Amino acid sequence: MDSIIVFGASGQLGQCLKKVAEERRIDNITYLSSTEGNILEPDSIRAVFETYKPSFVINCAAYTAVDKAEDEPGLARKINKAGAQNLAEACKANQAVFIHISTDFVFKGDVPNPLVETAVTGPAGVYGLTKLEGERAIANVLDEYYIIRTSWLYSEFGNNFAKTMLKLGAERDMLKIIADQVGTPTYCIDLAGCIFDIIASEKNAYGIYHYSNEGVTSWYDFAKGIFDLSGTDVKVLPIRTAEYPVKATRPAYSVMDKTKIKHTFGIEIPYWRDSLAVCIERLKN
Repeated sequence: MDSIIVFGASGQLGQCLKKVAEERRIDNITYLSSTEGNILEPDSIRAVFETYKPSFVINCAAYTAVDKAEDEPGLARKINKAGAQNLAEACKANQAVFIHISTDFVFKGDVPNPLVETAVTGPAGVYGLTKLEGERAIANVLDEYYIIRTSWLYSEFGNNFAKTMLKLGAERDMLKIIADQVGTPTYCIDLAGCIFDIIASEKNAYGIYHYSNEGVTSWYDFAKGIFDLSGTDVKVLPIRTAEYPVKATRPAYSVMDKTKIKHTFGIEIPYWRDSLAVCIERLKN
């Protein structure tokens, strides 16, 4: 496989990419933390490209603190828009293919139909807006890119909903979980595998793609699944979004249609609960 660089490699997806690469014996890959490869510093990026001469660049670096972004729009925009544009410009200058991770938050989430890649965007908060601005910046600079929108990421790595639920479930007798936000959990290991499948395909089918696990669920049902599969004895009560006020508005419905990525690359996507069972088993060991 051609040379690959991963920016933001210390985060959840970066760690999942490393695990999947080890399982698949992909060794021509370099993992850079935010200090080793600062996407806000063009000179630093230029030096990285000169050293490693990548054919593919995977950008896992992002400002993902959804509520905090409402108070730090400038920083969120620097990382999610300017940082993405810096990498896109470096990829163009060095003839590298750019793989960028985006989010379901680019949609308002007020239409109860699976979202295709061409659906009208309309972020409800700063995080989604800056991620959308990043997508547009990439498309304005570069032709050879894959933007992969994903949702509800979890895994045995980093901080995420599944690990938080397991921690809280062990500490408390009862939890209240939002039941009127609907989407699809994505096992980050599955997403990492999809990214490597796209690279290995050697296709030039550039553009925007959606990827999550299959199926539809709510945060409440996701939590119930976590507790059921882990054997955690905790009472879970469903609540409405209005009962759990936060700064940033979340999409009420963000189920994404994966037809394009499945047909283009022949990718089989697991059902969300099946992948959750795999993750829970790995967290036990």
